[in-house]
Amino acid sequence: MTDDTLTYPGGFAYMLARYEGRRDPFDFGPEDLPPLDVDLSALKAEIVPESATQKQPDDPKTSWARKRRQIAEEFVGQSALAFLNAQLISNLRKRAQPPQTAALFRRIWAEEHAHLIGALNLRWQVSAVQTFADHGDTPAQREVGQALKMLFGMMKLYEFERSFSGLPPEKEHGFGKRVKTRLPLDMEPFSLVHGGLDINLIAPIWEMAKTDPVIAPLAEHLLGELIAEPGGVFRRLSQMRAKRERQQARK
Repeated sequence: MTDDTLTYPGGFAYMLARYEGRRDPFDFGPEDLPPLDVDLSALKAEIVPESATQKQPDDPKTSWARKRRQIAEEFVGQSALAFLNAQLISNLRKRAQPPQTAALFRRIWAEEHAHLIGALNLRWQVSAVQTFADHGDTPAQREVGQALKMLFGMMKLYEFERSFSGLPPEKEHGFGKRVKTRLPLDMEPFSLVHGGLDINLIAPIWEMAKTDPVIAPLAEHLLGELIAEPGGVFRRLSQMRAKRERQQARK
């Protein structure tokens, strides 16, 4: 294969360079993240003030100080614990971070998952569960995190592309315009009525998640939100399946 036949000219070398280019660690200067034994109850009770978004006289001129203020813009009026979760995730996306970061992330989800699920919006909840892929403490945490990282990532790509179709997210495709063509990698077509790929993608993740008490509450909540989502590919496939079954029943 030549570069002009590839989706990403330059192949894996280009992709890895692009990936690694976004993972440079933050410069903390004199700052640090809270210690592993920080009082989580106090952070739950503390509210992020508007001043957290503004440069203070004693703020160091570092990449972390700038990023911390940027993250704070999303958490003004919310708990400092929710804000801390976002700071930990931002650091765990990098190649290196303060040594307590991963353990503190796992601790807050082990001890305060109920507060975090209630305080965080879905975007940050998804980011949290995806963080377990690389920083989970158990095989189950890492496997569930990786599975949901891939599932939600592919959903984001697909739903974004579909937004150009002119159809609203809640509207399933009709049957009349289907193009019967080769699927990528010569995959077999999905059987709308009898196929179980959609369920087979979701059910094993929950089976694995419920074996680990740290990731189970977050995974259960997000998978529940996925099943309830009215405008996603899984709901549209369900609507198409029901429509096809009604058609077959009338014959």
